[in-house]
Amino acid sequence: MPHSQDTGPLLIAIDQGTTSTRAIAFDVNGSSVASAQHPFPQIYPQDGWVEQDAEVIWQSAQDCVASVFSEIGGADKVAAIGITNQRETTVVWDRNTGKPVYNAIVWQDRRGAGVCRKLVEDGHGDDIQERTGLRPDSYFSATKVQWILESDSVIRDKAVHGDLAFGTIDTFLLWHLTGGTVHATDATNASRTMLFNIHTQSWDTTLLNLFDVPEVMLPDVHDTAGDFGKTKLALFGAEIPIAAIVGDQQGALVGQSCFSPGMAKATFGTGAFVLLNTGEKTPVSENKLLTTIGYRLEGSPTYAIEGSVFNAGTIVQWLRDQAGFISTAEESAALARDAKESAVTFVPAFTGLGAPHWDPDARGAILGLTRDTTSAEIVRAGLEAVCFQTKELLDAMVADTGQPIDLLRVDGGMAANDWLLQTLADLLNLPIERPDNLETSVHGSALMAGLGVGLYDSLDGLSVGQTVDHLFEPSRSEDWRNASFQKWQDAVARVRTT
Repeated sequence: MPHSQDTGPLLIAIDQGTTSTRAIAFDVNGSSVASAQHPFPQIYPQDGWVEQDAEVIWQSAQDCVASVFSEIGGADKVAAIGITNQRETTVVWDRNTGKPVYNAIVWQDRRGAGVCRKLVEDGHGDDIQERTGLRPDSYFSATKVQWILESDSVIRDKAVHGDLAFGTIDTFLLWHLTGGTVHATDATNASRTMLFNIHTQSWDTTLLNLFDVPEVMLPDVHDTAGDFGKTKLALFGAEIPIAAIVGDQQGALVGQSCFSPGMAKATFGTGAFVLLNTGEKTPVSENKLLTTIGYRLEGSPTYAIEGSVFNAGTIVQWLRDQAGFISTAEESAALARDAKESAVTFVPAFTGLGAPHWDPDARGAILGLTRDTTSAEIVRAGLEAVCFQTKELLDAMVADTGQPIDLLRVDGGMAANDWLLQTLADLLNLPIERPDNLETSVHGSALMAGLGVGLYDSLDGLSVGQTVDHLFEPSRSEDWRNASFQKWQDAVARVRTT
């Protein structure tokens, strides 16, 4: 049914995530007025490999946007479209047909791990980090596109002759939305490829040579908000400006209004991602964190330090689907609240340990089991693990910047768990602020699109529609914090391989 209330110009955000695509229409006050969502399958060709069908993703985006247009009463109500996306996931496609030459290789894919180990062994690690802000890891796009090019000599030949295009998912969607007329990305996504120099704001020739990636394949790099072209008329019956692209975690930074240096946000989804705004500074982390671009406006980048926890929501999924300790994710909070404090520690290194350890070969463990241990204590330990890992990241950020963090803003599905956030506040000894809207990535991309077409005058105007749902204040003692964290560190030391 068309949305009948006149809300003025609307902004549509396409949220292209790891397991589903969504489109949400927002009014200029930041309120959601319509939405649609389509899940899509994952492809696992072999252990450690994760792929997706990019054409299925594109179809899901079309379907979601068309559904939203139907709900709001037509495309003529829309002022602009913004895109936020799973980062690092890599697509190579034929410029003439628009067809991918291989499946999209997903950010979780580990097939490039051996290449990255050899790069470090050969002494390239520090140089890569200095240029890109990233540690050599198959998480990023460089080894993914390298693998696609090396998988077939015909693909390599076409790439060299300029017949193929490379991009992260945002670039692939933009190409198709504009009918193949715009091949571009934004600085936040470019900064996750391990091919982009975050200081010169350009593709890095040294890195392109190192990974043997032809520059002719690469998209133009634009500001986060600005002119990305218009949708092809035949798609939705209107030429709609595409005015923003932002990687999902940076979208959450914008959606949480973390616009000043020292402001931090944590997103708790499949994994957990903490970003700290560092302004114009690009600190090189001594604690294995990443330096990335938070957003770029009018050619001027704002940087951020980022820490990634590989497993957060996946802990709850494992407790539910593999272990059978809970029937629904929502049960975890009540079980944890009622469970007694115990010696059980759960290190959820299902796919290795992320920052600040970067140990891809570590594997999970549950330690401290006794005859008295129940499923409730294990569930509680699983949620505590999210808090401990987040503390590791924030401690590393403070050590790298020398600046204390006064407040942490949180979002993502797990942020609905009151027990988790209270425990996190107690462990960090910081107030935790939860907004009414937990889906801040998609909100942030819509706001950036509004900025891109002039509906908002400045970043200050992007705080619309953001209200605090709850502030969690710390209430536990320093002795409790120290003892709890020491137990966690002891457990992590037992699963580390490096």
